[in-house]
Amino acid sequence: MASPYTVVSTEKAPAAIGPYVQAVKYNGLVYASGAIPLDPTSMTVVAGGIEEQTTQVFKNISAVLAASDSSPSQVLKTTCFLKSMDDFVAFNKVYAEFFGETKPARSCVEVARLPKDVLVEVEFVAVAK
Repeated sequence: MASPYTVVSTEKAPAAIGPYVQAVKYNGLVYASGAIPLDPTSMTVVAGGIEEQTTQVFKNISAVLAASDSSPSQVLKTTCFLKSMDDFVAFNKVYAEFFGETKPARSCVEVARLPKDVLVEVEFVAVAK
C-alpha cells in the first residue's frame, strides 16, 4: 500500500487563503495548489501589471519547490490561468525566464475571474528529488 501524502508548507510563500495547502508530496511527486501574486509577508497582491504579478507568482512557486525538495527543472506540468489572453506574450516572457531550458508540459487558459481579482494563477506537478 502506498504511503500517505505529506503536506508541504513554507513561510516563504503565501499561506493558503482557503481550505487547502500550498502543496502535497505523494509517491515522489509534488502537487501544488494554484499560486497567485501575493506577497507572503503582507498577504496582499503585489502592485503592477501582468509582468510584476507573474514574477511574484514564480517567486512563490520557487519557495514551494524548495520546501518540497524540488526545483524548476523538476516541474513536469503547469496549468496557467490568465484573466486576459491579451497578457499571453508578457506572461510567456516571465514564464520562459523562470524555466530556462526546461520546458514542462503546460495548459494556459483565460478565465473570467481569479481569487483576489489577480491577473494570473499557476499550479504545477513536479518530481521531488
